[in-house]
Formats: sequence, structure tokens, C-alpha cells
Amino acid sequence: MEFRRLGQSGLVISEIAYGNWITHGAQIDEEAAHACVRAALDAGITTFDTADVYSETRAETVLGKALAGQRREGLVLSTKVCHPVGPGPNDRGLSRKHVIEGCEGSLRRLGTDYVDLYYAHRYDPAVPLEETMLAFADLVRSGKVLYVGVSEWTPEQISRAAGLARELRVPLVASQPQYSMLWRVIESQVVPACEREGLGQVVWSPLAQGILSGKYLPGTAAPSDSRAGTEAGKGFVDMLVGHWMKDEGAPAGLPGAGPGRLGPRPDDEPARDRVGPPEPVRLGGHHRREPSRAGQGERRGLRRTAGAGRAGPHRRDPLGVHRARPREDGLNTASAAGNEKGAGRTRRGAARLERHGSRGRNGRHRRPGRLGHQRHGRHTWHGRRNRHPPAT
Repeated sequence: MEFRRLGQSGLVISEIAYGNWITHGAQIDEEAAHACVRAALDAGITTFDTADVYSETRAETVLGKALAGQRREGLVLSTKVCHPVGPGPNDRGLSRKHVIEGCEGSLRRLGTDYVDLYYAHRYDPAVPLEETMLAFADLVRSGKVLYVGVSEWTPEQISRAAGLARELRVPLVASQPQYSMLWRVIESQVVPACEREGLGQVVWSPLAQGILSGKYLPGTAAPSDSRAGTEAGKGFVDMLVGHWMKDEGAPAGLPGAGPGRLGPRPDDEPARDRVGPPEPVRLGGHHRREPSRAGQGERRGLRRTAGAGRAGPHRRDPLGVHRARPREDGLNTASAAGNEKGAGRTRRGAARLERHGSRGRNGRHRRPGRLGHQRHGRHTWHGRRNRHPPAT
């Protein structure tokens, strides 16, 4: 097992964490849950993640019993608060009352006197963020919580919380979002916000709730016409897994694994050994627009031009208004004249005026300078939008 520092903190966690969402206290019995935890410990996992709401608080109780007798200093325990755990109006949310009482309940169920990492399970818009962060600060000062994290918060919420945490001297060190090869929405904004604020990623459901583990197709080989079934496809999959594991930004939680699936597999190490150092751009970086450092200024000076199908330069006047740069032939490339379809309508409209005169087809005079819809046969043009209306 490899280990990493969490964000910019000094806390060291195992590269793989064990999570017990929807399993302990619900889908499997207590004996099987204890076997899972023992298998995780044998595999070198030292980080265990749970929450008060999992299986209506039973998951914390089962995990606490499974870890009983283990050296507490060698473990990193994390739990969460926010979701409803009772019928009362104060049995939910991030109010000071529920945060502190929720922590006390989690400590009692886990059988410990402190948790290493305490998450705000979701953002609570009904409670001032200052109240929530002050409650976390008091738990840290009391020694019941060592580090604080957030789960599924937006970049703006993370930045606000980080600012308050600095003022209150609260070690806000982690974000726990959903992230997998199939769900990568955090790459564009959440991950950059966390990097700016010094938070590490402890992602949940890295195997897409088992879809990426292969457990839904046991013993089934890839179709003969599938690229994944070829040697090239196998190499690509191995490389993908290797880069995923070497991505320095995301230690991963592993919820819902049985004891038989936690040990090393024969093809795990070869896949990692064939992979070189990770690239600066994360896996799947095409979802994040990574601007080229070279020519970045020139790239910003380009704009789409109507009908041209390519980029053309633009300039900014002293008043901050963008104006299209005129071409040498006097035509504005951003106008409708540059669009073949618009130019065709202009020519047809001019031809109709030449045939019917200013009265048009119905014999009525047109009002000069009229804006809005003007009919020319089956076509309509908008005076405000068309830079080149039919000649009068």
C-alpha cells in the first residue's frame, strides 16, 4: 500500500480508503462486515470512511466493532454530519447544535474519543456558514476532531469555507466528491478550487458503484469484435488504470467491496509498472480547457466571423467596445454580407424592390426606416440584425 499527504496538511492517508456506505448494517451481516475490514487491514489500508447517516447510524456501530482492538494511532477514521439521523428538526443540517451533537453520537458509535477527519456531508443553505465553521473550530479545539473536510460542495462554497477556516485557524484539508472514469464533472472547477485552497481529494465511488469493477459481468470475456478484447485494447485499459492510480490529486475511497475483492490481483502490478510518471494534465484533461502557454495572447485575440468558418482578429477601442477590424476590400467580415445565405436574401430583396418599386407587391407604401419584421415573399428579414437590408 502506498500513502499520500492529504492536501497541504501533514495528515498521511492510505492511497486506497475503505468506505462502508450501504453495506455495513444493511446489505451484509456483521460477520461479513468484520471480514471485509480484516481484509482491508491485511491489504495495508489504514483509512476508513463512514457517516452517521449510513444505514441509519448502524454503519458507524459496525465499523467501530470491527476496528476494536486495533492500534488507534495507526488508523485514520473519518465520518460526516448533515443528513437527517432522527425525526426532529435539529436532527439534520449544519447548525451548531447538530454538528456538535452529531459528533458526540459518532464518537460513541465508533467507540473512540476522536475522529481524524470530520466532513460536512453536504452544504446547508439554511445555516450561516460562519456558524457551521465556528462549530467545527470548537470541535477541533476540544480535541474531538483533528481535521475538517467537505463533501459535494461547489467551488464557491469551498472558497468561502476555506477563507473562514483560515480566520478561525481550522484545518480544512479535504473535499470528498463523486469521481470516477465515468463521472468527471469535478475536473473543470471543483478540483482547481481545491488546489487553490490546499484541499486534497478523497473521492467516493471511484469504481462507479461497481460498474468499473467488472462484477456485473463475471467470467464474461470481451466480445471478439470489441477493441477491448484485442492486445492493444488490453494495454490501453492497463495504462488507463495505472494513470488513474498515479493521479496525485485523488486518494480514492472504496465503498462496497467484499472481502474476496480487496486483495491484490495478478494483473494489478504489471499495469502500474508499465506506466511512466503522470502527465501534468489529469486523466481526461480534455474536459478541462488547458490553454497553451505559447501564443496565449494571440489565442485571446481571435473571434469567430460570420460565414467565414474560421477565426479572425479583433480589436478593442478605448471605450471597451469590441469592433470587427475592417477588411482591405471594405467589407466587414462579421456582417451578414459575409454569410452566403444572408447575402442571397439581400440580393433577392433588392431584386424584388427593383420589380415592384417602393410600393411592394400589395401596393402599399413601406414606411422608411421601419425596424422589425419585413416580408419579402416567403422570407423575413430583421432590420436591427441585418447589417445590409435591401437597397431602397
